Amino acid sequence: MEEYIRKAYAKINLGLDVLRRREDGYHELRMIMQTVGIYDVITFSKTEEDGVITLTTNVPKLPCDDKNLMVKAARKMWETYNISGGLFMTLEKNIPMAAGLAGGSTDAACVIRGINDLYGLNLSDEELCKTGVSIGADVPYCITGGCCLAEGIGEVLTPLPEVLTKTAVVVLKPDFDVSTKYVYENLHADTLTEHPDIDAQIRSIEEADLKECAGLCGNVLERVTVVRYPEIDEIKKDMTDAGAIGAMMSGSGPSVFGLYESADKAKEAAESMKKKYPRAAVFATEFVSREIISGKDKDR
Repeated sequence: MEEYIRKAYAKINLGLDVLRRREDGYHELRMIMQTVGIYDVITFSKTEEDGVITLTTNVPKLPCDDKNLMVKAARKMWETYNISGGLFMTLEKNIPMAAGLAGGSTDAACVIRGINDLYGLNLSDEELCKTGVSIGADVPYCITGGCCLAEGIGEVLTPLPEVLTKTAVVVLKPDFDVSTKYVYENLHADTLTEHPDIDAQIRSIEEADLKECAGLCGNVLERVTVVRYPEIDEIKKDMTDAGAIGAMMSGSGPSVFGLYESADKAKEAAESMKKKYPRAAVFATEFVSREIISGKDKDR
């Protein structure tokens, strides 16, 4: 079978604000999202078995049936665009799970983009995002990637200038997981009195002011997650002590990232983090642009 390979990149939140809880139970969000160079690798192959979607992975505990967002995304593409034949996928999982890095969402987004290319559907990003939002709120962002303002439940996207591309970042996923559902259920958005200044952070990005951007990093979900897992605050402090100009929890956690002024400083910090947190997953990486996500880096 001819194989087609794509990378599914993780994200961090440079800023995350929750405005209110909506009547439908979702939360109204305002976030600045940024793709980073931690990625899963997905291999696609066409098969002759009509409508049969098969997934294998290197992670034994990860479901490979209809509970998996990758399988859900593939089935949605089949149903929406009447694709003939079947699909065989393998997932090399590198992004930590339950980490606040959109690992499941980016895999689903990669499947949607991959099927579009593999079957020559020639669908626009707008069309792909319409399919993506039916799978998960973060999926449309993961389809487009790069630096973006995300609003609504995360599906209303405004691309931001990618003037900070290649910024060095260290990401640390501690050896415990956090339930996104638990965090939002315990947030009580109507009681929030402090909010990150998302507009000021957007201006700092437009002005390519990394220090200002890093200083404005804020995530209201830390209010819940850090109370239950105070280790997150300790990791943030360690990141700063290791030279980060800004450190914050990503998403609902528990991953923490630090922004650094050079790749060398980030690598030194990562080594320091690995020594102090030997059971954690630690990555020294950089920001990734929309151009990469759009498909010019399909192969390893």
